[in-house]
Amino acid sequence: MRPLLVLTACVALAPPAAADFGRYQDHALEGSTLVVTSDRGKLRIRAIDDAAFEVHYLEPGIRQLPSFALDESLGTVQAALSETEDALAFTLPGLTAVIDKAPVRVAFLRDGEELFAEEHGYYAYDTVRGFRFALDDGEKILGAGQRVVGMDRRGRRLPLYNRASYGYETEAEQMYYSVPAIVSSDRYMIVFDNSASGWLDIGHTETDVLNFEAAGGRTAYLAIAGDSFPALVGNYTDVTGRQPLPPRWALGNFASRFGYRTEAETRDVVRRFRRAGIPVDAVILDLYWFGPDIKGHMGNLDWDRNAWPDPEGMMADFAAEGVRTIPITEPFVLSTSTRWQDAVDSGVLAKTPTGDPRRFDFYFGNTGLIDVFDEAAREWFWEPYRMLFGQGAAGTWGDLGEPEVHPGDSLHYMSDTDEWATGDEVHNAYGHEWARMVYEKQVAAYPDTRPLIMMRSGFAGSQRYGIVPWTGDVNRSWGGLEPQVELSLSMGLTGLAWTHSDLGGFAGGEVFDKELYLRWMLYGVFQPVYRPHAQEHIPPEPVFHDRETRRLARDFIRLRYRLLPYLYTLAWENSTTGLPLMRPLFFADENDPELMDRADAYFWGDAFFVHPVTKPGIAAVEVDLPDGVWFDFFSGVRHDGGGPRSVPVSLETIPVFVRAGAFVPMVDAVQTTRDYTSESLTLHYYADASAPESSGKMYEDDGETRTSLETGAWELLEWRAARDGNRLTLSLSRAGGDYPGRPDERDLTIVVHNWQARDNVVRFDGEALETRRRLPKRGNAAAHGGSTLSIRVRWDHSDRTVDIQGEAP
Repeated sequence: MRPLLVLTACVALAPPAAADFGRYQDHALEGSTLVVTSDRGKLRIRAIDDAAFEVHYLEPGIRQLPSFALDESLGTVQAALSETEDALAFTLPGLTAVIDKAPVRVAFLRDGEELFAEEHGYYAYDTVRGFRFALDDGEKILGAGQRVVGMDRRGRRLPLYNRASYGYETEAEQMYYSVPAIVSSDRYMIVFDNSASGWLDIGHTETDVLNFEAAGGRTAYLAIAGDSFPALVGNYTDVTGRQPLPPRWALGNFASRFGYRTEAETRDVVRRFRRAGIPVDAVILDLYWFGPDIKGHMGNLDWDRNAWPDPEGMMADFAAEGVRTIPITEPFVLSTSTRWQDAVDSGVLAKTPTGDPRRFDFYFGNTGLIDVFDEAAREWFWEPYRMLFGQGAAGTWGDLGEPEVHPGDSLHYMSDTDEWATGDEVHNAYGHEWARMVYEKQVAAYPDTRPLIMMRSGFAGSQRYGIVPWTGDVNRSWGGLEPQVELSLSMGLTGLAWTHSDLGGFAGGEVFDKELYLRWMLYGVFQPVYRPHAQEHIPPEPVFHDRETRRLARDFIRLRYRLLPYLYTLAWENSTTGLPLMRPLFFADENDPELMDRADAYFWGDAFFVHPVTKPGIAAVEVDLPDGVWFDFFSGVRHDGGGPRSVPVSLETIPVFVRAGAFVPMVDAVQTTRDYTSESLTLHYYADASAPESSGKMYEDDGETRTSLETGAWELLEWRAARDGNRLTLSLSRAGGDYPGRPDERDLTIVVHNWQARDNVVRFDGEALETRRRLPKRGNAAAHGGSTLSIRVRWDHSDRTVDIQGEAP
């Protein structure tokens, strides 16, 4: 291990400040990297994607740290180099970097026009370093991770320091997961690839300047462009990594609270869900699994056998019922825990300059912090996970990973690069490295299993390690519910598409607010993870509430399970394209800047528009529908978009609309995804003359094998619709390979909504189907009632067509 004194020596070598990066001397092309030498140092610009560069300023004596944002598996991209007397141009298909020679400074062009540029550019002083960029008049700036400040963050000076925000509501500038990245309304992104404590000044101090600054760390940023916002997010995840496809059960209902105290209590909760007929796929164990009290036991990382006499048997019994177990872990080892001395003797804790464990006090007790930057410490920390997975645990819940308390003078050993760094220098990458540790070691130990890793903190690019973030300890109030769409949308723009909230709210609350709870629970159907979680004085699980609450929550959760084919396809799209599951409204109209401020509604994939109800006592909601035709998902009522509509709501509904022309695949609800099958599939098609042509798709695999995508063990069902007056043709096709449990054929029920034509003749691949008042239980047939035409066929997955010819009503 490298001596600790080297850190101090490196910092002492910092040179005196200079006004800019100096004048050009020469340049060289090293593969996909342009190296420009100035009289102050070297500028390395690496082509990393068709529309993305890594820009790294290297000044002698300015200490650097490794990149955390970039995907380690990046391939080689070639860019064309040209030179004039005053500048160099490094050109990719979607972005050009122009390097001025005097002084050395970078601007970025798209289609020959300046997209954005360094204003002053690079700067480095003894105590601060960073970059300054010019902002255009009227330019909106989004991103920056979890904040409750509005979607457009321009005019704000935001801390880059992950920190808990207990009980937040409608205003929070600093939260659990900051991301040092911005998304411009001009369709570019800048990622400050620096893990240190810092600030993001977005036109606050100077209205036309974007300033990234940090106390230390890497002097590098990523410049990324896109022709559209979905393409921009795709290019960002190309270089920072894509979210691995999670297991299908991640989309199910989780039983969770702070917290189940005994094995008997946990068994009782799972039994209550089964008896109530409420689907459940996982149970989460908070900190009582390793100790009887909140304080004093963190770091034990082993079962309290007095309260949990047979956890192996419990998890096996749950697994037999299709319920997975996820125990919590934290990175703190209290000096009162059973593993404290082992952690000290093994040298796995962050250190003081003398090499002793850096001890400090926080809410849970006197503690040290596991040094997840050190491979030896990672291996030590992996042992409890190895034990838990061996006993039957199915996923990981990592809490307090900001870290919640992290002394800035803590010393961490960066074993991958054999150097030391302070807590302030690597604070924001702590959760990232923790997720990386769990992901890589779980994949090595269980290569066929898809990891599920819930973490509330990380860095840009943490999605490539399967991180599933949540929005922290939100207040159990209407003010807590209101910002959840903003939080998830902002995180999704920077690759963290599985960001979700504790349904019902977590913190506080003196009495149960039934209306708030049900509004949040129904919103949860249309967010990435369904996990009610709260402090235990008001139970978060529906099984402990009154009959109506149980019934409505059961209906909401069953709807979630019926939508599993659609939800799983969104997960696949995210893993293959980077598209978030929850999508901002400006994705539909990139020329309307006002849509960039909207966080009251969102698209759930391509088909759904969702507007949560975030105020009490509401009988109708004023909804500003996007352009086009939309159908109320619950009532079926048709609406013309492009303006406000008053939408009546009850405790059973919130405004949810389906786009005209959309296909929505659904299945029957099951008690657990273990029993999931799409052999009997219902395909809802929302017909309208405004959408004469449309298409849809559905991704399927076995729901659990980690390598399904790369080995071809999947299938993609695709549908197309073509309408000409009262004639509608639906085309069915299938692509892909084989996988365990794949149906050879499917009983397919096609439900055509808003079909007004009468006297319909329906043919399946040319064969006329009998039309009845109701569909029979078996056999190919059609039925027309009201404005809905239902068609049942046995589909063998070959290319088929369904032709419908009707008469005007």
